[in-house]
Amino acid sequence: MENTQIEEMVRRFIAGLPAALGNMRSELEANFRAVLQGAAGRFDLTSRAEFDVQAKVLERARARITELDARVALLEQRFEQLQQSLPPVSD
Repeated sequence: MENTQIEEMVRRFIAGLPAALGNMRSELEANFRAVLQGAAGRFDLTSRAEFDVQAKVLERARARITELDARVALLEQRFEQLQQSLPPVSD
C-alpha cells in the first residue's frame, strides 16, 4: 500500500472522530498509521505503478509467445514438407 493511500485513510479516520476525542487526535493518528503500515507490510502488497509495469511486461511476453508459436508452426510445416520431398533412406 502506498504511503499516500495510508495517509488518506488516516485523514479520513481522524476526520470521523468525535470532537470530544480531539485532545487524543495526534496519538490516535500515529497509532492508526502504524497499524495500517504494519498490516500493509504483512500482506506484501505492490504499488499500482509496479503492477502496471508488470502488466505491460506480461502483455509483451504474451505477444512474443504468440509470435514464437507461429514461427514454430511454420518451421514444423517446412520440416514436414522437406521430409516428404526427400527420397526414402534404404539400409
